[in-house]
Amino acid sequence: MSDSCSHLDRVGDVAPSSDGCEDCLRIGERWVHLRMCMSCGHVGCCDSSPNKHATAHFKSADHPIIQSYEPGENWWYCYVDELAFEVDDGPSFAHP
Repeated sequence: MSDSCSHLDRVGDVAPSSDGCEDCLRIGERWVHLRMCMSCGHVGCCDSSPNKHATAHFKSADHPIIQSYEPGENWWYCYVDELAFEVDDGPSFAHP
């Protein structure tokens, strides 16, 4: 595990792809919490959700950083560095 994220250069100018987990919505499933990919904007469900679509997206697309897409939460997470962190003055997203 790292002390700092070395993948911030992979963060893009993104917008959320959906108001919910786009993969769960497609298959008619439910989720617990939402995460947004900071490389492409994909909205997926957390690892407490049955389908773990945010992690599945990381594994298939190799996009390392997600941000919580929950109201009032501004933390980010890097899968590669296994590190949760906040970005001062970084963009903040939350589903409606």
